[in-house]
Amino acid sequence: MTAQLNTPDVPASSESPRGVPVTRSRTALRLRRVLRAWQLYVLLAPVLLYFAVFKYWPMYGVQIAFRDYNPSDGFSGSPWVGLAHFERFFSSFQFDLLLTNTLVLAVLNLLVVFPIPILLALLVNQLVSQRFRNVVQTVLYAPAFISTVIVVGIIYVFFSPRSGLVNHVISLVGGTPINFLAEPGWFRPLYIGSGVWQDAGFSMVIYLAALAGIDPSLHEAAKIDGASALQRIRHVDVPGILPVVSILFILAVGNLLNVGFEKALLLQTPLNMSTSQIIQTYVYQAGLQQAQFSYSAAIGLFNSLINLGLLLTFNWVARRFQQSSVI
Repeated sequence: MTAQLNTPDVPASSESPRGVPVTRSRTALRLRRVLRAWQLYVLLAPVLLYFAVFKYWPMYGVQIAFRDYNPSDGFSGSPWVGLAHFERFFSSFQFDLLLTNTLVLAVLNLLVVFPIPILLALLVNQLVSQRFRNVVQTVLYAPAFISTVIVVGIIYVFFSPRSGLVNHVISLVGGTPINFLAEPGWFRPLYIGSGVWQDAGFSMVIYLAALAGIDPSLHEAAKIDGASALQRIRHVDVPGILPVVSILFILAVGNLLNVGFEKALLLQTPLNMSTSQIIQTYVYQAGLQQAQFSYSAAIGLFNSLINLGLLLTFNWVARRFQQSSVI
């Protein structure tokens, strides 16, 4: 009977030796497994309920991207327009600017922000003094608790053209003060630099946890063989955290075009729009400020589909190279 239950090619109408249909036997087996571990399913229920209510049910509203949505008519009463909003976005004069700004900012953010926590974790892991190590971790991790609004306020204070500390230093060395927040070329360095300061410590903790899971005997064996600290980092630490790095990189790529909306909007000024105007800020302006709900939903859906494609592509690449993957 056990062999029959585990055979995938048994027809749905076939019966077990006792005359019980195989389909019913499999259903009863699954039900017994669920009842045996019912406590785990109770713990899992709130998470499933959260995703069902806040993640999957809102997908019903995606249809407004294909309708001429009017709040008074509702989802079902608004007329279908097909791909008209997508065509409008693709043919608009802002499409090239928005896509270029978003891609450049996202790629630079990925190339700069992603590897720094790995380097910090490898360096902090080499500290001998536990007390000094705890102090360093706290200092690096503390900015993660600061809200984006406060971070942007700090940027305004430090980089103000008249009273900012940075411009005071520039004036002391004989330079000319720079209006950082009005120069389009300075938007990306400010955005990425503040992101490193705020988020690197939080990501570092994840890699430190992965480093803590490496077998200490590997380091002891490497020391006996005469390996230096750099050699142990290269041949023990880096391979040990590579699966975690692979998974986090895939997730980062899958979220590539979801550039931080709040910081970009708060750092945006009329003078730096040529580099600060990205898809997320444009969706906010078109959807909430101009009440173009269907048009902004179409742009957001396009952004999400690109992210999904990137996630699946890099996940496939990771599996091809036999690295850890998300799916």
